[in-house]
Amino acid sequence: MLRETLKQEIDKLSESQLKKIADLVNSFKPQIETLSQDNLFWQHATPLERAQNFRTWVSQLPRTGSSLPNEAFDRGTIYD
Repeated sequence: MLRETLKQEIDKLSESQLKKIADLVNSFKPQIETLSQDNLFWQHATPLERAQNFRTWVSQLPRTGSSLPNEAFDRGTIYD
């Protein structure tokens, strides 16, 4: 039902409106492909492959140089 309704609405659009819709649809494609690839990877990856993938992802994170203060690592300060 939704598909038919959408087809009818699309038939009413001008060329410039169709171009905008096409751009929007194309903008979603990389996200959908990435999600499907990630799901497939995690379904068949070994624990070692998962760990390597995680390390690769972490290495791509920005390095700000800031860290937690030394007190944050002291167990005794949790209860202060």
